[in-house]
Amino acid sequence: MKIHPLSLCLIAACSSSDTPQIEKVKNMTPTISNKEKAVALLHSLETGDKTPASYINPNKYIQHNLAVADGIEGFGAVLAHAPEGGFKAKVIRAFEDGDFVVTHTEYDFFGPKVGFDIFRFENGKIVEHWDNLAEVTPPNPSGRTQLDGETNISDLDKTKANKALVKGFVEDVLLNEKGEKLLDYVSADSYLQHNSNVADGLDGLGAALKYFADNGLVMKYDNLHMVLGQGNLVLTVSEGKFGKGDHVAYYDLFRVQDGKIVEHWDVIQSIPPKEEWKNQNGKF
Repeated sequence: MKIHPLSLCLIAACSSSDTPQIEKVKNMTPTISNKEKAVALLHSLETGDKTPASYINPNKYIQHNLAVADGIEGFGAVLAHAPEGGFKAKVIRAFEDGDFVVTHTEYDFFGPKVGFDIFRFENGKIVEHWDNLAEVTPPNPSGRTQLDGETNISDLDKTKANKALVKGFVEDVLLNEKGEKLLDYVSADSYLQHNSNVADGLDGLGAALKYFADNGLVMKYDNLHMVLGQGNLVLTVSEGKFGKGDHVAYYDLFRVQDGKIVEHWDVIQSIPPKEEWKNQNGKF
């Protein structure tokens, strides 16, 4: 880690025999949070900065993107195939939950995409990565895009309660299809929707579900794998079926306000057959 220039000046001003003072100055050196490391790594896809690659543990990097080989070598192989000018990556939202960092990013990654990434850290190094990517689409019926909306993290003291609320919503309403409990979790007054095909409000959600039913399509949640959150933002990672029965990963990001879900973003990605996987770690 580079020492801040101010710290270097302070250290130089201390005599070599004044060890306690030197140690005090060293302890003043700014540290980089795991969130900052994850964001820097994604930005390096665009800038070509090699420093953030040092945030990955070279001896242990478990990859869950099934199109990428395991380990640091797999990550390097992706960079080696970057187009001229590199990839583009603009992080819109990022938050931490214990050893995990979640990012919501606008990409130009073999074409315009939106994606969620999850990084797990051990001792300050990234050791595991999950993601879900989708093509960028036009604004939805309410004029909202896959990435716009609230970005501020607030209500840090409500993280535990908000995670429990969202977990209950996914388990009751999405997994167990208890539609009668919808208003226990979702605001009836303000529900902003960023799904490409769904309008704002409960009416928009109802219209989308009716369209699926009328056209023999499915939106089935079978398993909830992860619930990660900080303050007003909570991400869930689920497994299920979508459309004509495709096996998919659901990444749903919810914003909670005053004990109700008031905003939703998502990425739904098909899971390829196992014979096409470039690693054997699984999607989840």
